[in-house]
Amino acid sequence: MSGVIWLALDGVGHPGDAPPGSVWEQELPALRPLIDAGVALDTTLGVPGLPQSGTGQSCWLTGVDAVRLMGKNGMGEHFGPHPGPTLQRLLRQSSLPARLEAAGLRAALANHYVPQYLEAQARRPRMGCFPFSFTAAGLPLNPPAVPPLGAPLGLGYREPWTPVQTLSEVAGVGQALARAAREHDLIVADLWFGDLLGHLGREAGPSPEVRVAASSYLARVDALLSGLLDAGARVVVGSDHGNLEDLNTKSHTVARVPFAGVGVDLGAARNVVEAGQMIAGWFGLGSVENGQSRPPLPLV
Repeated sequence: MSGVIWLALDGVGHPGDAPPGSVWEQELPALRPLIDAGVALDTTLGVPGLPQSGTGQSCWLTGVDAVRLMGKNGMGEHFGPHPGPTLQRLLRQSSLPARLEAAGLRAALANHYVPQYLEAQARRPRMGCFPFSFTAAGLPLNPPAVPPLGAPLGLGYREPWTPVQTLSEVAGVGQALARAAREHDLIVADLWFGDLLGHLGREAGPSPEVRVAASSYLARVDALLSGLLDAGARVVVGSDHGNLEDLNTKSHTVARVPFAGVGVDLGAARNVVEAGQMIAGWFGLGSVENGQSRPPLPLV
């Protein structure tokens, strides 16, 4: 059976919590029906403040309430964007890539990392949760058996974000990833560019250029997903926190986030921690609590 391809959105809140006129209000023939058929997850975990990528992504990757690990006196804290020492320890011990590798299963991160990024990390390591988890598990960046995926999905990295790939070409990358998934148990796409664009929102409304780029980016997620589905891939889509869905603010939001998929069982997840536990369960891995494994959750 084909492995699972995980589209890990960064900073994309659920359309059900988006304001009028959001980037979700466009034709997204693959993505929107999938999201609407899935569930909306809580990201706050009962802790005040705005959810952050460090703790949010750690919840997804480990199925552990990483927010509760942070802060003082057990009160919890949203932390990010990059994992600090506490989250790094958690990810080394309990991240999905580490556990898959220990179980003899094949996992890969599809993102393409340019030489400048690798050189910068050699000088001052500040990886996000996904590349940190894969490298900590002994897995390479830019794996040769996986087609490289640029997180901007064919948009230029800087303003004016001029397209360098057509939507058809992005869909072709999805088809290539689906073929690679036949030789893997899990392939992850760390789609962090949505959060970068989301931070360009403004209270008075974003510039027209930002709105066009943000809408174009979500359309490119749709194209990538379309290519994956056309090639028969098993796919899961999730996000760590809200941001891009509300361009009337430059900060993160407390919006719920999507958890949706094809060929996978979403179970009864209510928040990002439970979603992380469900994903681990697809591979026969138990949940983790204080570094100790528990039997797999039933997929009901």
